[in-house]
Amino acid sequence: MGLFTTRKPRGFHHNYIYYDPRKERLQKIEENAKRELGLLPPKEFSPEDIKGRFVDATTHLKRRKEKEKNGGKPLKSGILIMIIIALILVMKYLYTGEIF
Repeated sequence: MGLFTTRKPRGFHHNYIYYDPRKERLQKIEENAKRELGLLPPKEFSPEDIKGRFVDATTHLKRRKEKEKNGGKPLKSGILIMIIIALILVMKYLYTGEIF
């Protein structure tokens, strides 16, 4: 219908063939556990370690990320109120024959 929303182009999503994120996550957990036990030397600083930490620290960025994950924006309340008022006016017109 396109009256209230504009269509967006389909997003590109590439699935890697030879990459297993679960396996990488498990390796990181094992490595951290070994470092805590003292079996491995302390890890040097890497910028990749702080990736995504700023999003987790703020509530509005968390909400934005959740909306993107859930698939989009909900119907705005102003539009919803206008639709309800229009429906009430149509119902009143159908019952009484008068608009106002």
